[in-house]
Amino acid sequence: MTSTTLTTSERAGQVAGAIDALLGPGLVTTDPELLLKASSDWSRMSPILQEKVPAGRYLPDAVVRPRSAAEVAEVLRIAYEHDVPVTPRGSGTGNYGQATPFDGGLVLDLRGLDEIRVNDSGSVTAGAGAKITAIDAAARAAGRDIWIYPSTKGSTIGGFVGGGSAGTGTIERGSTSDGFVLSLTVAPMDGSGTTFTVSGPDVTPYVHVYGVTGVVVELEIATDPARDWVAVYAAFDDWEAMTGVHRSLLDLPVLPRLASADPPALVPSLPAAVPLDPARHSLRVIAEASTVAEVEARVVAAGGTVVASLADYAETDRLSSMSYNHPVYFLQKAHPERTWFHMETGGLAHWERPDEVRAVYDGDVHLHLELMGKAPLAMVVADYVSEDEVLAGIPRLESLGLGVHSPHQWYVDRHVDLARHVARTTDPKGLLNPGKLVDSPPVDTRVNIGVR
Repeated sequence: MTSTTLTTSERAGQVAGAIDALLGPGLVTTDPELLLKASSDWSRMSPILQEKVPAGRYLPDAVVRPRSAAEVAEVLRIAYEHDVPVTPRGSGTGNYGQATPFDGGLVLDLRGLDEIRVNDSGSVTAGAGAKITAIDAAARAAGRDIWIYPSTKGSTIGGFVGGGSAGTGTIERGSTSDGFVLSLTVAPMDGSGTTFTVSGPDVTPYVHVYGVTGVVVELEIATDPARDWVAVYAAFDDWEAMTGVHRSLLDLPVLPRLASADPPALVPSLPAAVPLDPARHSLRVIAEASTVAEVEARVVAAGGTVVASLADYAETDRLSSMSYNHPVYFLQKAHPERTWFHMETGGLAHWERPDEVRAVYDGDVHLHLELMGKAPLAMVVADYVSEDEVLAGIPRLESLGLGVHSPHQWYVDRHVDLARHVARTTDPKGLLNPGKLVDSPPVDTRVNIGVR
C-alpha cells in the first residue's frame, strides 16, 4: 500500500513511529482521554459552536509534546513528508475552536517550550508554551510590566498571540497587533526542518492567525517600567452615572490598565474579592496608584460608592479575571437552566445609546463593557434562540455604528490575504490547522474593534 492510499490515521501512525525513532520515546501519546482533551477549547461558551464543534467530534490521531524549537521543526518535517496535518495548541483557553483538529492528524502541544528571559533592553523573550502568569512574574521581578495580558492569565504566550488580541493593558497599548510582539521565531511546514525569525512589521502574518502560517516557537514581547497598580471597585445606582465615570477614565494622566463595567444582572455571579451589591451596577478599574484618589473622587461626584481600593498586585489579577467575556462565562455557569450567547462589539453607542443596542435582540439583553483607547467594547449578552437569530443581529448592530466580531466562528479573520500569501511558502500543502484559513470569513468582522 502506497502512502497516497493510506488514511490520515495510518500516516499519523507512521509519523509517530518516526518521531519516536528520531527524537526518542515520550513525545507522542495516543491515550484516548488526552486526545479528547487536546481536541477542544472554551468554544463551548458559544451555543453555536457547541452544536458545530462539540468535544469529541474532531479528534487528533496523536498528541505530540516537543521540548524545544528544534524538536518542533523536526516534527513538522516528518509530518510534511507523510502529508499529516498538524494543529498547534497551547493551554486550550481559546474560545473559537481555533485548535480543533478538523482533519485529525497531530495536535502539537507546545507547553514544553516554556523558557523565559528578561533581556537587557527590558523586553521579554519566551518560549511559545510559557504561561503568561510566569512571564508576568519574571517581568515584575525585573521591574517591568508586560504590555498586555489576557483575562485568562494562565494562557500560554503563543496561544495569546496566535489566537487572542486584547486584554489587560489594551487601553494604553492596543492589541497584540500594535507593537506588542517585537520578534517571532517560526517553524514552517515546508519540509525544511528549520526555523526562521521575523521582527517589526514582518511579524504581522503570524499574529492572530491560529498557526496557519507557521508554528511560533519563541516570542519577544514589549514591556514598560513597572507601575504600582490598584484594584478599585465602585458601585452605582444607574447605567448613565457608571458609564459617565467609565468614559472619563480616558482623561486620567496615567491610563488605567483595565476598566470593566456591568449591569446588576451580571454582578451576582462575579467572583469578586469584595462583596458586590447585586442590585447595583459594578465598575472595576485597575488604576495606577497616583490616579486612585482621582478615580475615587469621580465615582463619588457621580453619585457612586467606592466599595474598595486594593493595592495588592494579586488583587489586580483577580479583577482582571472578571473582564472581557468572563462575566458571560460566570453568568452561564450560575444559570445553567438558560442558554446565553454573546456578541463582541465596539463603539460609542454603548455609552450614548445603550437602549438601542439592547433592542437589537429580544428578551433580556445585557451589556458588559470594557474601556478601549477611544470607545468602549461590549459583550452584548442575550438568550440564545438560533444561529440565524444571532447572525441577524450583526447588521442591526452595525447600523448603530458598532464594529462587530462574532465569537461563533473559527475562521482567520485578520490579514486574511496576507496570511494566504505567506502560507503559500510556509505551508504549501495546507497542512497547518486545516479549515481555519479561507478566502473570505463567512461572518463579517472588524479589526481591533474599539481599540484604535
